[in-house]
Amino acid sequence: MNDHPPALPDEDVLALPDEWRRSLHPRRGGTPGPEITVDAKAPGAAAKLIARSDGVVEALLDAGRPTAEIDGAVRRHLGGTPDAVGAAVIAALAMEAHQDAKPPGWRTFVDAWTVEHGAGFAGCAVLEMCRTAVGIEHGGEWRGRYAVRAYRDDGSTDRPGPLALRRVRSLLAEAGDAEQERLDAHRTTGATRLAAAYLAPNRHDWVEEWLADIDSDPRRRRGDSLVFASVGTVEHLRTAVPRLFWGQATREALGALADGVGPDVLEYLLENLGGTFLESRDRDQILQAIALLPSDAAFGALLDRRADKYARRALADAQRRFPVRAMRLLAARGLDDLLRDHVRAHVETAVDALPALPADVRAVVEPLTEASARVPDAPAGEIPAVLVSPPWEAPVPKAVRDLAAPHGRMSWPDGGRDAWLAADPGDVRPPDDPAWGALAEAMRAGGLDRVRKCQLIRYGPDDVVRPLVAETFPRGDWARIAIARFEELTLDRLLRFADVDPRKYAHLLLPSLNCGAAEFMCDRLARNGDGHDAAREWFAHHGLDAVPYVAVRALGKAAKKRGQAEKALRHLAARYGVDAVAAARPDASDELHAMLSAHPVQTGLVERVRPGAWADPALLPQILMKDRDRALPAAATRNLVELLGLPDVSHHLDEVLAVLDADSVAGFGRELFRKWLEGGAPSKESFALEQLGRTGDGEAVRMLSPVIRAWPGEGGHRYAVAGLDVLAEIGTDLALAHLHSISQKVKFKGLKQRAQEKVQEVADGLGLTPDRLADRLVPRFGLAPDGSMTLDYGPRRFTVGFDEQLKPFVVDESGKLRKALPKPGAKDDPELGPAAYKAFATLKKDVRGVASDALVRLERALVTERLWSPAEFREHMVAHPLVGQLTRRLVWIAEDDAGTAAFRVAEDGTFADAEDEAFVLPESARVGIAHPIHLGESLQVWTGVFADYELLQPFEQLGRPVHVLTGEERGSGRLERFEGLKVPFGTVLGLEKRGWERAAPGEAGSQEYMFRRVADGRYVVIDLDPGFSVGDPGATGDVQTVEYVRLAAEPGRFRLRDEAPCPFGELSPVAASEILTDLTRLADAAG
Repeated sequence: MNDHPPALPDEDVLALPDEWRRSLHPRRGGTPGPEITVDAKAPGAAAKLIARSDGVVEALLDAGRPTAEIDGAVRRHLGGTPDAVGAAVIAALAMEAHQDAKPPGWRTFVDAWTVEHGAGFAGCAVLEMCRTAVGIEHGGEWRGRYAVRAYRDDGSTDRPGPLALRRVRSLLAEAGDAEQERLDAHRTTGATRLAAAYLAPNRHDWVEEWLADIDSDPRRRRGDSLVFASVGTVEHLRTAVPRLFWGQATREALGALADGVGPDVLEYLLENLGGTFLESRDRDQILQAIALLPSDAAFGALLDRRADKYARRALADAQRRFPVRAMRLLAARGLDDLLRDHVRAHVETAVDALPALPADVRAVVEPLTEASARVPDAPAGEIPAVLVSPPWEAPVPKAVRDLAAPHGRMSWPDGGRDAWLAADPGDVRPPDDPAWGALAEAMRAGGLDRVRKCQLIRYGPDDVVRPLVAETFPRGDWARIAIARFEELTLDRLLRFADVDPRKYAHLLLPSLNCGAAEFMCDRLARNGDGHDAAREWFAHHGLDAVPYVAVRALGKAAKKRGQAEKALRHLAARYGVDAVAAARPDASDELHAMLSAHPVQTGLVERVRPGAWADPALLPQILMKDRDRALPAAATRNLVELLGLPDVSHHLDEVLAVLDADSVAGFGRELFRKWLEGGAPSKESFALEQLGRTGDGEAVRMLSPVIRAWPGEGGHRYAVAGLDVLAEIGTDLALAHLHSISQKVKFKGLKQRAQEKVQEVADGLGLTPDRLADRLVPRFGLAPDGSMTLDYGPRRFTVGFDEQLKPFVVDESGKLRKALPKPGAKDDPELGPAAYKAFATLKKDVRGVASDALVRLERALVTERLWSPAEFREHMVAHPLVGQLTRRLVWIAEDDAGTAAFRVAEDGTFADAEDEAFVLPESARVGIAHPIHLGESLQVWTGVFADYELLQPFEQLGRPVHVLTGEERGSGRLERFEGLKVPFGTVLGLEKRGWERAAPGEAGSQEYMFRRVADGRYVVIDLDPGFSVGDPGATGDVQTVEYVRLAAEPGRFRLRDEAPCPFGELSPVAASEILTDLTRLADAAG
């Protein structure tokens, strides 16, 4: 038995949370269930039910031919002698006659029996209800045409029903032994033995008799709530339910097991966690149940499984529920990070628990309590107003107005109607001798082909075509013509078509300005699917003219349409301003202004964010004020968390962040994100990811980037894409560098493509290409111009440099190369040493990713013959402390009208030619990385220069293979010398590292070719047999046959008749050489 200081909770007692207790089946000596109150007036209500049953009991006794047992039991109970069988039959008949009774008939009779005869009699009666079946048949006198029947059988617990049984169980849990004992005589069948075991689960002998029934007939095994609530030992449980199946691991069932079996149920639950018959939500519930169990073993089981997201969430619950146990076990396992966070969240409990903790645990926890001492709260007057009175606490009343709908009209873009009238649906000319009336009748009858329909709509006279258009909207290519000719006449049918197929028809509503079109566009704007882009285009075209029509719905009674319309008005207000939008509907300007001036959470357009327990401020670091001497109080911190989860709060956040310490805000944001991940990353609370865009710093980027890369493989593609937006919003060079790196090197094609689009968006905003943006994004990391960094330990200093692969090396003050940076020692400065050591660790991590990207970009620049202006070359290549290390190890060329000249960058940043003479870079030149083809006869000279200076190259440049096309190949669109090769599939896949891409998956996920872009509108394509399977590239075999190698205008499968020849002679010599190098590697590996 454990002793607990008075201030500490008893952590060896099961304490079910309220949400679990609501579904609990209470048992004697267990956790109290939901409180119930017996209705003292129930006997009168039961009598009324019987009296108003149109003589159903008499109909049974007089004409229903009941058995002697039933007849005698009913008559005895009616005569005043309590009889459980008679009571059960009468109640069953009355409930059959009053199936819609309020309150339910079972509750009325259970309470009536309890009031009149005690809880024990109520239990006896429900047991007999299990064996009592009543029925109503045609062919009698009851209610004019029915016969009433009743009979007894082995029974079913479904007859009284689970709610009646639960109510009686709750009453018996509070009753004495004598009341329970009354049930014994009624345990006569398998069903009644199960029901009795459920009603009195403390009677293990009754439970075991019921389990014996299962042993004799396994078909009686079942896994419903009655069973889980009846068992009281692990042995009972294994007999009744050997293993859990899908849907059985409910809160109701698991709560009953925790209460009835207790901590011993752990082993059973752990066995079932790995079962093949459960889904993830079942496993989540099991882990939540384990977190309830007050034992070291249960807590340890969660620690063992903390890599699982559901287990992490359950572990967090267990830590809150058992804070002292958590300290003890986390310390024992040496889980320092978890322990530090836990003590910070429960510092007061930790201080109180110190005397009772084992000495070794106390030695670990006590320093953490001192380090976790909280900074005093800032006074109320210093807290930003929005954190004291957040917007969700000041809702804006909904204004409802019955606004008049304005008359609709057509509003065309300049020249739009003429353009639609002139639309060419395929060279359709007027018929030579038209019989317009006959054509119209044929169209009505569905007998016209496409050409004649178009002729009729486009060229037919108004008096013939107008009635036709009013009857049937012309689909297909001629719809624009019909809309332009007949305008509003087409609207009703067009709206119906657009509602069914918005992708095809929504854009045709562009010129329509009326309430119907406005309502449709509000609906589509509120969604992200088909028709969303058309809605944005519609609002962009009509602008403020749309407001009078949208306002009708925005101030109407229908809640869903109000919300959609409000969202549309806010969309317009973002462009034109609130005042302009409100003024566009003068008769409702005040209401519109009040709506749009309020935050969407105040109008109900968005819901208030209610984060889970993972976001409890007690679990998070304090947010310090600017002076770092005071902190946001917990309530204000909680409001800030909710604020971060709302849209359109930039101005509020600006106000808040202005008075807070930036470093502590960044640390808080990172920890909020980490807690969300540990809590299973609930989708409804993904703001924990998005908030990093406002709070994030360099550490947040380093934390987030690997998570983004991994998410798609874990089913988190949506989160990964949102993470790209976060990196772009953070917007620092480091963040954008990581974004660019993902766009170039990530194995998930969808994420890579979205990252490339995001990089293009950022580049477009700066007026740059993605490559030029990437040049500007390589961080300098505080390095000296020569790429070095001095690390100061106080009495010792070390210098960090970088080799040709940008791998760091360390030299000491004597110039001696060290294998690694030594850890600070006792003689080193206690502040400078650890700070320098940590700075070096961070630098290594940051440079590792940047170096890899820089090497790839530079080699790609060689292959693609990218050129820089002299100014960009000097700033981003030569002067950069990291990239400059690579720049000095390459040969460069300068191209201008005078020709091409090669040069290198010397150690001091000056330029030199192959003879080591000074080279002047003309400002009119363009600079690129030299390919051996550019160097010609000077290649050997340059090779000698680099050897003399011992300049190791970051990638193969001077020694790069050179290949040339034959004369025949230059005039051909195919490279037939490589066709027919049989190449190991791994070698073919290796082309991806050289810039080749696999085809988009076709049918059944097949990828039948690879391609590489070599120029604008030119791709080299390798057709493969059998090709790859997108999910498992090796599944199609160990060998790939090269069917065709060709130059094409776009990637795709080869079709001989459709292929327009693109001669390889169009390629530059460098592009041709690089392609031939790749193909030669395939040939060398071919069998």
